[in-house]
Amino acid sequence: MALPIYQVDAFTSTMFAGNPAAVCPLPAWLPADTMRAIAAENNLAETAFFVARGGQEFDIRWFTPAVEVELCGHATLASAHVLYQHLGFEGTEIVFHSQSGPLRVSKAEGGRLTLDFPARPPHPLATPPDGLLDGLRATPLQLLAGPDLVCVFSTEAEVRALQPDMAHLVKVEYRAVIATAPGSDGVDFVSRFFGPRVGVPEDPVTGSAHTTLVPYWAARLGKAHLHARQVSARSGDLWCELRGDRVLMSGHAVTYLRGEIEVSA
Repeated sequence: MALPIYQVDAFTSTMFAGNPAAVCPLPAWLPADTMRAIAAENNLAETAFFVARGGQEFDIRWFTPAVEVELCGHATLASAHVLYQHLGFEGTEIVFHSQSGPLRVSKAEGGRLTLDFPARPPHPLATPPDGLLDGLRATPLQLLAGPDLVCVFSTEAEVRALQPDMAHLVKVEYRAVIATAPGSDGVDFVSRFFGPRVGVPEDPVTGSAHTTLVPYWAARLGKAHLHARQVSARSGDLWCELRGDRVLMSGHAVTYLRGEIEVSA
């Protein structure tokens, strides 16, 4: 059985930057083990699979090379990009139904797409969990716990300089470890995302992480609209807004490849 596949660089307007995601539109769900195997073969941080419900509504699932995850921003952005750019979708809004509830994507100014995701604010954590300090090889100013462990540093330079030891970081019992600090030159905050526990040592640009980072930085900076930058080697920008219990994240996407994969029926 031949299935279409796309690879899209998300949260960037420039190819070979941002976060690459594979996108596989499906006529019906494949077995989870098959989707996991496809994701492992793709060897990208995330592969998104979606099935049409009808009209503007779709079901979506995401897999890393190792596990299925409950929320992924960049692969959702990539999926919306595929629908608009390659599959003829003409609606003003796409609704993806997921394990994290309905996720809406709409067209924004300047060719960007806007994700509407649930906010997941963090709470202070007093004691570093096992593996964290040895894994980061640095001591954060503050620790916050949400779905991910957030490590707040004083400066962007500290975040950029991190060279984590993944053998220790994988012991931290959170989905991932996020390092963050104030930004500069018009960027409100920066971050990096380390997820060895889910098979992603460093994710280039992570939409789901910003569902936790945006509530924190909005409260700290006293502003609802934020320009964020993930300062991985590939880098990427997100234009964010905290709107009640939702986080809006806007970004660009660029198609890298289109093709087919062969899967046993």
